[in-house]
Amino acid sequence: MAYLPEAGVVGLGTGSTARYFIEEVGRLIAGGRSLVGVATSEQSRVQAEQCGVPLLDSSAPWDIAVCVDGADEVSADFDLIKGGGAAHTREKIVNRHSRLNVIVVDESKLSEKLGQKWPVPLEVLPFGLASTLRLLAELGVPQLRERQGTPVVTDSGNRIVDLAAGTIEHPRTLDLALRSIPGVVETGLFCGRADVVLVGGPEGVRTLTRGG
Repeated sequence: MAYLPEAGVVGLGTGSTARYFIEEVGRLIAGGRSLVGVATSEQSRVQAEQCGVPLLDSSAPWDIAVCVDGADEVSADFDLIKGGGAAHTREKIVNRHSRLNVIVVDESKLSEKLGQKWPVPLEVLPFGLASTLRLLAELGVPQLRERQGTPVVTDSGNRIVDLAAGTIEHPRTLDLALRSIPGVVETGLFCGRADVVLVGGPEGVRTLTRGG
């Protein structure tokens, strides 16, 4: 909450961590703060409305002061893997249009390098999916994400593929290679897109900053 302005636009992340954040934003607004949100998923949009957080139109140009979100993995270089909640494409758009990006994780999400703990989520078009998977196999082991035997569908109607690429030595290079494959909408690699990382652990919360 300390990173939020008195008035302005706030990016609302997606997932278990972001749910607590959205609840607190609602309490601040109820207390008189002039905050407006941009939701990164339908899940966050519904919760924000329930918590009394006014939202900007999803297609409007935004000037977002702060975005707060979680991550699946954070490297020592401050790169991220996101997409466990299948919302990384919208999260990346909001992240890119935010002046400050605050990431909240617990210590289990920290790695020396990306890929040591988590595959790379990819949002992929259903059209030509089998052919896209064949191309992705040249860069790792792709797995279509399913829930109870049914493919996971994103808010935009696409599929999620988790690519096990091993330890990622050069995330930016891999990100570029993946996005060059026709059918790949977006990757869960967030390179250089975290400004502050709040890390919860047994000793309390540590604040990590880029270059700090």
